Amino acid sequence: MIKNKIKKIKELRKIVAAAKKKGKKIAFTNGCFDILHLGHIRYLEKAAKEADILIVAVNSDASVRKIKGKPRPLISEKARASVVAALECVNYVIIFSQSTPLNLIKVLKPDVLAKGSDWREKDIVGKDIVASCGGKVISIDFVKGYSTSSIISKIKSK
Repeated sequence: MIKNKIKKIKELRKIVAAAKKKGKKIAFTNGCFDILHLGHIRYLEKAAKEADILIVAVNSDASVRKIKGKPRPLISEKARASVVAALECVNYVIIFSQSTPLNLIKVLKPDVLAKGSDWREKDIVGKDIVASCGGKVISIDFVKGYSTSSIISKIKSK
């Protein structure tokens, strides 16, 4: 069930600890996922292939507004988290309200930190933490022609 994939940090910490004891690799990524599209799906599928468990941190409504401005997000945080959790390649989802997922990365210490190729490595939040634990940061290329901003522009122009 979708709601069983959406976790609070306490639950996720226990899940990750148990999985790591079994030798499982944890991948982590984050984003707004305001209008889920093909680019998101391909991105999350590639991130999932890097580990046994994929955790996706979804920005809260307040943090999306801070990052993207008004009128974003178009879709509520609970709805966005549920849609992401419905994807087969996603094991767990957590909603976070900070402007970056640094605190989550500190707590979860994933083996793989996945980010889109639009991020320069030096700007990736949490990369030092992941590297210090023996993990790696991966860059995933975008699917050309797919971005939430371009979809919103296209809708506005129609």
